[in-house]
Amino acid sequence: MIPRYTRSEIDRIRLAGAIVHQVQRALEAEIGPGVTTAELDALAESTIRRAGGEPAFKGYHGFPASICTSINAEAVHGFPRPEPLSEGDLLCIDVGIRLEGWYGDGAFTLSVGEPVPPVRNLMEATRTALAAAVAAAQVGNRLSDISHAVESAARDAGVHVLRDYGGHGIGRELHGEPHIPNYGGPGRGPLLEAGQVFALEPIFGLGTGEVAVDKDGWTVLTVDGSPAAHFEHTVALTEQGPEILTLPSSDSTVAEASRTAVQAR
Repeated sequence: MIPRYTRSEIDRIRLAGAIVHQVQRALEAEIGPGVTTAELDALAESTIRRAGGEPAFKGYHGFPASICTSINAEAVHGFPRPEPLSEGDLLCIDVGIRLEGWYGDGAFTLSVGEPVPPVRNLMEATRTALAAAVAAAQVGNRLSDISHAVESAARDAGVHVLRDYGGHGIGRELHGEPHIPNYGGPGRGPLLEAGQVFALEPIFGLGTGEVAVDKDGWTVLTVDGSPAAHFEHTVALTEQGPEILTLPSSDSTVAEASRTAVQAR
């Protein structure tokens, strides 16, 4: 069963999502050559706690940090570390928040300095896929319509879906039902209903799309060493359309997500 939440419960998730957004903007302002991901992790935790939340990832199944920081061929679940970032690095940051028992989750990818054209295309494709996923999260659609929208964006851009990972339900749990693959044909799976809340997260790579987990037990690496990108929003389904809960309320509609994707092209 896919949980459904009331409007007041969705507003609680939105408060957690607002902290996700706040943390992302604080981190974005600090990212540059010479900065370490350990420093970014410390900044994230202090920002989260000042806002009244808790880092949802810290201690989650033993994860040691407040954020996931994945560099270049690290696709997801990377550990913050003391080595400085370098010009040209591609950095994916995933932020999870728990606020009074409710969760928000969001991710973004930035190039440290100007990205080379293939990496720019990868980032734009992944961001565009997130907007397409949000647009497909409509009451009356099927779950796989979201999956198909993500895969279509990857195919159009000539990049590859990292098929081992996908989106998920969120609300009272960080990772709940359903699992949402980033690939598949349309018109399949459960009917989407108002009150459902999903973390939608395309994860694309420039290479084959094959991944493996590093010896640390967490960091997911592309097998061929090619870079990967990851974008994510927490999204509520309503009768009026999807609402992005990890953006300010004025920017939370699918129209805003689509505008952002178009600007990124």
